[in-house]
Amino acid sequence: IEMAADGNPPVQHRLSLSHRASQIIFGSIFLGNVPVHEEVHRCAGKIHGYKGCIRDFQVNNRELFIIDEALGGRNVENCNVPICDYHPCRNGGTCTSDAENWFCECPKLYSGKLCQFATCDENPCGNGATCFPKSRQDAVCLCPYGRSGILCTDAVNISQPSFSGTDVFGYTSFLAYSTIPNIIFYYEFHLKFQLANHDSALQDNLIFFTGQKGQGLNGDDFLVLGLHNGRVVYSYNLGSGTATIISKPLDLTLNIHVIHLGRYLQKGWLKVDDQRNKTITSPGRLVGLNVFSQFYLGGYHEYTPELLPKGSRFNNSFQGCIFDVQIRTSMNQEFKSPGTPEGHPNSGRSVGQCKDSPCSLIQCRNGGKCIEGGSTVYCDCLTGWKGAFCTETVSVCEPEHDPPHLCKQGSTCVPLPNGYTCHCPLGTTGTYCEQG
Repeated sequence: IEMAADGNPPVQHRLSLSHRASQIIFGSIFLGNVPVHEEVHRCAGKIHGYKGCIRDFQVNNRELFIIDEALGGRNVENCNVPICDYHPCRNGGTCTSDAENWFCECPKLYSGKLCQFATCDENPCGNGATCFPKSRQDAVCLCPYGRSGILCTDAVNISQPSFSGTDVFGYTSFLAYSTIPNIIFYYEFHLKFQLANHDSALQDNLIFFTGQKGQGLNGDDFLVLGLHNGRVVYSYNLGSGTATIISKPLDLTLNIHVIHLGRYLQKGWLKVDDQRNKTITSPGRLVGLNVFSQFYLGGYHEYTPELLPKGSRFNNSFQGCIFDVQIRTSMNQEFKSPGTPEGHPNSGRSVGQCKDSPCSLIQCRNGGKCIEGGSTVYCDCLTGWKGAFCTETVSVCEPEHDPPHLCKQGSTCVPLPNGYTCHCPLGTTGTYCEQG
């Protein structure tokens, strides 16, 4: 008998028998405890039930799906690393988690996944867009898939998705497709991409990801493709360690780059443009990729990549266009698009049509600059101006005014034709109500 735990050297125990042992036929395998109606061999002693989490279970180099392959069970719950132990919520937000998800309950005046943004008091955005407060008066609408414009009211047809990376508000552009079925033992991907014309598009940018998310553990299964320091990086983890292939630097004289990649059991391969095909074998003995998440293209729905599995944490979303994405999960299959039969995603954010410019339809006034990120578009106003198109002046008493007014807290700033005055509460006096 040999046993090893926590990476320590194996411990062995040998037993010599004076007679030939007979063939033994085992019954069911019980995980965690033995039901009261089952007979337990007297030599096993008293069995106490296990309390805790069991993540992976492998017999004779075969990984068993703990829930799906079980014949029965009782009082078993899903077990995840409690994300709230990371204390992700900011500005006094309260973290709440269940077996499947987590979220921040935000106090008044704050919003966002982590309560890191001042809230949109009156949400002007349409079609389920994400409202982001650019200031206390102005909002930016981060458009969902298929919508564009200042308020995300315009329909846009997307055949070649354009991704804008991580915006100034901390959100990534992305598309999310249904979970890819039958990807356990074999898959091949073909895709093409066109980079945005600046250095940040090559630094640390996700192309696609699927895997076990939200736990941040080293043994989580995942499949990821991205860009790092001008090279294509392809990684996968079958539960016993990450295998990674890194291409040679991309030839930036090429307008469109072509990628072929795949995996059969432990062996993976990657071919980029005209570079030579590279192969790798994943560590350990596990051969199946067990992933249950959606297939993310261009970015993540979350903007907390530290909660993704180690080895898959590309911090930014893709910058440029990704198109002709094709996949097959058997050598005898034809390649097809991910998602529905028509290749449509389940959801998305700030994704536009390649080579289209939403700013061509927007005219910002008074020196304002049009900013676009995929399908999201807004006017960045000069100091002293506000509004969707920078057509309204900022009052000297508003918080956005530069320089800010000097009225002390508790007093009221009142604009005048030339400047402002401070109306003091009871018990204070002075120009700015600064004296008792």
